[in-house]
Amino acid sequence: MAIKILVTGGAGYIGSHACKALAADGFTPVTFDNLALGKAERVRWGPLVEGDVRDAGAVSDALRTHGARAVMHFAADAYVGESVIDPAKYYENNVVGMTGLLAGMRAAGCGAIVFSSTCAVYGSPATLPITERTPPAPVNPYGRTKLICEGMLADYAAAYGIDYIALRYFNASGADADGELGEDREEEPHLIPRAMMHLLGRLPDFQVFGSDFPTPDGTAIRDYIHVDDLARAHVIALHRLLDGPPAARRIFNLGSGRGYSVAEVLAEIARVSGRPLAAPRGQRRPGDPPQLIADVAAARDELGFTATASDLRHIIASAWRWHLKTHGQTAPA
Repeated sequence: MAIKILVTGGAGYIGSHACKALAADGFTPVTFDNLALGKAERVRWGPLVEGDVRDAGAVSDALRTHGARAVMHFAADAYVGESVIDPAKYYENNVVGMTGLLAGMRAAGCGAIVFSSTCAVYGSPATLPITERTPPAPVNPYGRTKLICEGMLADYAAAYGIDYIALRYFNASGADADGELGEDREEEPHLIPRAMMHLLGRLPDFQVFGSDFPTPDGTAIRDYIHVDDLARAHVIALHRLLDGPPAARRIFNLGSGRGYSVAEVLAEIARVSGRPLAAPRGQRRPGDPPQLIADVAAARDELGFTATASDLRHIIASAWRWHLKTHGQTAPA
């Protein structure tokens, strides 16, 4: 019988890709999602349990009912700009949510968790690329809440024996190779899908947030990692928790190790789509660092993970195919 894994936020963008990867590897993902942001139609590879991670009893019941051996935790709010405007929402959903989740795990006797963390814990580091030894110094509430959650995991590991791996990933992007899943939210904050929605006439107010960063072309630089690579990394981390050997390190960066500016990304979208893309330059969003680029050596050497699908052109092409398919247009030959 397939091992069952409780996937919180499994109806979301990254969580649903992880569920697909789990199923392909022989696991049964059990999606636990309140559907506030997730979509039920993304739950295709295992059962859906509607519930909120803040409810420890609901978490415990789901773990016991399905006999889940471990948890993958994606359920969180994850928008930098929104976290600055409404930090209470982020402390409630991310930190209180982690409290409820861990209480439910303890009650059910579940002792393994792969945690979706973020490079936002690093803030604006003085040196690049960013290693796991770079001191965390988040500059927005989103990053601070994720760092608090990492600290909770470390404390629960020491006190209660919960085993964990936290994956600090950089900019998740792209769509899965089969075209079944992609990035599409009612209020989309991310660069690549926003640009594509604009090209398809679904987003009239597209703009670049900041053109005066201390970078070669003035736009922010980010490390983009394909969502299929992220999903695969979570499965690798899960095997490390369930099968061993025990991870000497519990926190890993996930990225491609290469940075691209906003201007470079938009130029690639124009090349792949064959459509001109003019974006007015707006003000910086609060809490946005100028550059974030991962050092990926630890994930490669200790976890055995290397991004293989995160070439920028592949990321853009996969996302463009998905947007065209989803919104009723055919890709050019």
